[in-house]
Amino acid sequence: MPVYKIADLKVGFEPKYNLLSERSEKYRCDGEPDFNIGYTDNLMEHQLDLYKGISEAEVEYLWMGTAFNVKLLEYNGMFLHSSTVVVDGKAYSFSAPCGTGKSTHTSLWLKLLGDKAFILNDDKAAYRLIDGKYYAYGTPFSGKHDINVNTSAELCGICFIEQAAENSIERMDIDSAVPLLISQTLRPSNVKRTLMLCDFIDELIKNIPVYKLKCNMNIDAAELSYETMKKERLF
Repeated sequence: MPVYKIADLKVGFEPKYNLLSERSEKYRCDGEPDFNIGYTDNLMEHQLDLYKGISEAEVEYLWMGTAFNVKLLEYNGMFLHSSTVVVDGKAYSFSAPCGTGKSTHTSLWLKLLGDKAFILNDDKAAYRLIDGKYYAYGTPFSGKHDINVNTSAELCGICFIEQAAENSIERMDIDSAVPLLISQTLRPSNVKRTLMLCDFIDELIKNIPVYKLKCNMNIDAAELSYETMKKERLF
């Protein structure tokens, strides 16, 4: 079985279709897996019934991403539906419901900062707590545009985006941040894993600043979020 190193975890899975195989190839590694993931024919049929109009290749890709993120909870981790940009070795995630403009906003960071910045993952960055620090990782599970880099960076800020005519940004309190984080990650049906998720988020928001950005799609919005989040990191 092929093995892939994703978020510093060795994961065994056997792609059947080219979509998953090609997107995972740059994560390929040697060695024994920390865990394996997969699916049965019955599960594939069930998923096809749930997601009408998409192919078996797309179902495989989506399911493997879900299975990986379920296991990630057991390794001090979670994923966030977000576009995550890295600047000077530090990661900043922008999250929002689909169609709000998170990818457009991070593209403005690239325009503003040039070669200093790159997109780590444009859809589902993985987070892990390792030796007291939070890291964001690129993963092969990166949405329809497949924008990801097989590397990691220290996580320094999370920002939820709302569209607005005028730009403003503010630090969120814990009570406001928790529901948004939960809404943009996997909500396990298993009670044990749900508790793992809650514990991880509880510690995450004590250590990583979370913001609400109301913004238009001009480069001024990127400059505001960058300067604010960078300044917080320096203290």
